[in-house]
Amino acid sequence: MRALILAANGTLVRTERPDPQPTRPDDVRVRVVQTGICGTDRGVLTGKFPAKTGVIMGHEAVGLVDETAAAGRLAPGDRVVINPTLYCSACPQCAAARFNHCVNKAGTEVGLDRDGSYADYIVLPERFVHRLPPGMTWDRAVVVEPLACVLNNLDAASIVPGEAVTILGAGPIGLVTAMAALHLGSNILLVETNPFRRELATKILHDLPTAASLTVTDPDAATTASPSRTVIDTVGSLLGTALRLVDTAGTVVIMGFDDRARVTVEPLDILHRGLRVIGAGDYNAASFPRALALAERLPLERIITHHVPLDEHEKALELIGVSGHGYRAAKVVIVSDDDE
Repeated sequence: MRALILAANGTLVRTERPDPQPTRPDDVRVRVVQTGICGTDRGVLTGKFPAKTGVIMGHEAVGLVDETAAAGRLAPGDRVVINPTLYCSACPQCAAARFNHCVNKAGTEVGLDRDGSYADYIVLPERFVHRLPPGMTWDRAVVVEPLACVLNNLDAASIVPGEAVTILGAGPIGLVTAMAALHLGSNILLVETNPFRRELATKILHDLPTAASLTVTDPDAATTASPSRTVIDTVGSLLGTALRLVDTAGTVVIMGFDDRARVTVEPLDILHRGLRVIGAGDYNAASFPRALALAERLPLERIITHHVPLDEHEKALELIGVSGHGYRAAKVVIVSDDDE
């Protein structure tokens, strides 16, 4: 099969790999239709986040069940979305239902140290493969996994409907965060440094039924706005900015992944203002079915601006600014099978 792997020099390279085979009784092989490029993938390719050399990248995948090792709840031909946050079910954290903090993560991070979905096929245990609701488009379904991440972080923030939420970053995950928080009744200040992304965010979100509660702005203007009860850093390197924008007794959620980010904080300021700073981490498995259900009510497909065939992946990297001249897209999707 075709596959895009992480080369030793940190680039994404097309190669051929043997088709993966179901080996465990609960294994399911999925013929991948499309995979969203995640901010984590971009971070790997720009040196902000580690991954295993030679791994097939990609994890935000949808496709068709191709083969199962044994009879289960899924059958060949089922339209499915993949939950790539695997867990062992046996460690103390899993026993406490904290599956997102499973201690046996080595070799289970799909697209990072376990082969992912920038390929024609992927094999996973059945419990991580979810059948799509009837009529849900591939474009909406491929954003379910990012929505699960968003719900995890909104849960961690204990969002109260009607209160102000500032979202730092108007990339794909920032857009989904804004969409979900608007749905929950929040007043949103979406802050983005890049003028192209600010314009794109306004275009994507402007006519939602809840858009009257949305303001898209730049960081300078954000400093003159009223402080927010909750600030969510979807970039992963803006904790300092978040602490300046959050209100007294407010909450800062660190959501984005940036292994190189460093910031100096003043503990006494956090203490005096009664702030909470939360790292929500990966979503718990229970968030995924919730995201799939909520996706039926949110136009997630709006954030997708480009579909790029797997064999033309260099174009996708140019669009997201890994190569070329900065962002020219919101969500870019790698298409493995354009027959579906």
